[in-house]
Amino acid sequence: MIIGTVKQIWRYPVKSMSGEPLDQCAVSELGISGDRGWALRDEASREITNGKNLPLLMQCAARYRACPKGSAIPQVDMVLSDGTMVGSDDPKVNEALSRLLGRPLTLWPRQPASNKTHYRRASLLSRLAGFTLFRDQLPRLLRLSKVQAQVRTAFSRESGEPLPDLLQLPPELFEFTSPLGTYFDAFPLHVLTTASLKAMKHLHPEADWDVRRFRPNFLIETGADIEQLLEAGWAGRTLRIGEVNLKCEIPTVRCGMTMQAQNGLPKDPSILRSIVKNAEQNLGIYASVSQSGSVALNDPVKLA
Repeated sequence: MIIGTVKQIWRYPVKSMSGEPLDQCAVSELGISGDRGWALRDEASREITNGKNLPLLMQCAARYRACPKGSAIPQVDMVLSDGTMVGSDDPKVNEALSRLLGRPLTLWPRQPASNKTHYRRASLLSRLAGFTLFRDQLPRLLRLSKVQAQVRTAFSRESGEPLPDLLQLPPELFEFTSPLGTYFDAFPLHVLTTASLKAMKHLHPEADWDVRRFRPNFLIETGADIEQLLEAGWAGRTLRIGEVNLKCEIPTVRCGMTMQAQNGLPKDPSILRSIVKNAEQNLGIYASVSQSGSVALNDPVKLA
């Protein structure tokens, strides 16, 4: 069943910085070539960080100097929020990022999955998550008030708002900041439809539902008459986008990044409040790649 066409393609060279719009892309097991090829590590916590912790990152932009191919990660040029321009190979890049964001930071290209130390979370709770016995107890532990308070902070939930169901996430995310060998939040690709953006705009018309707030890889344009949270029911189904087959995994649970300021977009907490209230905390869907290939703007999108 054809549900629409590819309206936008986005690649994010540096995790949490603004993305590059593309006319076409190659997609493999690691998603769009070069997506989240770089990330920042907080040297105080010794942990990979992102826009949840450093919202100013979302007002920075990064572009590759060369087109990424396969697993190769080219150098990037960045324009920071204060107008400073710096390259990933500049000897003073870490100094510039640390000065801007107010803490010691280092910029890292994606590391191999075998480098578990690079990806491991810093907390004791996360280190214990590597043990099978501990993981078996996660449902009970997530009911503890102290743990729930940490989850509420991490996802920017206000008192009285429901907490996301963390048990639907890949288990390795309790131990590591991302799936090993990647800087993704959970899965290699994120898909969003214009139908869902229209639905949220109808529910909360005062807000600007600009697609950049939600950082999808593919924005799918559906029929002009469709206004509903389409992808909310896609888990387990297959999307055919261009030459690529995607397995829809889980709805994309939303955090405080959606409400942060970006270039041309002011901070707006009402965005997240509306998603939590009206969309069961989710907007868009995560996907993994079951068949590699290429995708271009205006390619048909089929749902099986």
